[in-house]
Amino acid sequence: MILPPFLRPGDTVGIVSPASWFPYEELADGIHILRDVWHLNVLEGQSLHVTDGPFAGSDELRRADLQRFFDDPNVRAVFAARGGYGCYRIADDLDLTRLQTNPKWLVGFSDVTVLLSLLYNQGIVSLHGLMPRQFGDPDRAESLESLRRWLFGEYPSHYTVPAHPLNRSGQATGPLVGGNLTMLVNSINTPTDVDFRGKILFIEDIDETLFSLDRMMLQFRRAGRLARLAGLVVGQFTDMRANLSLPFGKDAYEIIADTVSGYAFPVLYDFPAGHVTYNLALPIGSTVDLIVEQESGRINFHL
Repeated sequence: MILPPFLRPGDTVGIVSPASWFPYEELADGIHILRDVWHLNVLEGQSLHVTDGPFAGSDELRRADLQRFFDDPNVRAVFAARGGYGCYRIADDLDLTRLQTNPKWLVGFSDVTVLLSLLYNQGIVSLHGLMPRQFGDPDRAESLESLRRWLFGEYPSHYTVPAHPLNRSGQATGPLVGGNLTMLVNSINTPTDVDFRGKILFIEDIDETLFSLDRMMLQFRRAGRLARLAGLVVGQFTDMRANLSLPFGKDAYEIIADTVSGYAFPVLYDFPAGHVTYNLALPIGSTVDLIVEQESGRINFHL
């Protein structure tokens, strides 16, 4: 895997909105932090200033915005300003040729998972982490610091999280892949599908029904995607919806535990990443150690 160079003050970065639109003024704090706190030169994509239905401009505009920053040798990182929906529509026609010869960080999560997977399949490490629209939220200060440390080469040697009753003990080593579960399932048998064999898979999601979660996990199992996993990290499943007329009878983690019960790989639950204020940055594509013990779980990083 290609590890992009870490940032230094004075570097140039770009911000785009490859998915949904949002009011531009909501980006003010994020741009201020990038420019005045992290001391980076910030270029703004056209997609930050236009709308097309629910999207931040047409598919062609959003794709061209992202492509321009991928191709520009002066840009050292590209931030997705927000997720929402839309990356799935533009991923297939992106050309990563210049990105492979001049690698740079791509930062985002949620819908941006499809782009993180695209870069992984081209051998480039990216960051699943906080997006600039969220930078100014004081409740997310630890998440922002986590992202800054990764981008500037001050990354931690490991993350440690408390034990969870559903954890399955064990140790595994492999490339870290994944992100938003819905995007991963919808990428099966597409160019942004990821080979899970021998990998440490991370999953998270938001605003899905418990029935749809069960269906997605079963699709992974039926498609053979779980059989040769090295390990599983289960992040936050936020605002999951129950069907009151026909209760499922299990919560999100119990549904996932049932689906993976027939396998032996280690499983770590309740990792602080996803659609929550405490959203630790994760290097997608980097080789990690997953160590799940009775007292705690740990992810070690080797860059």
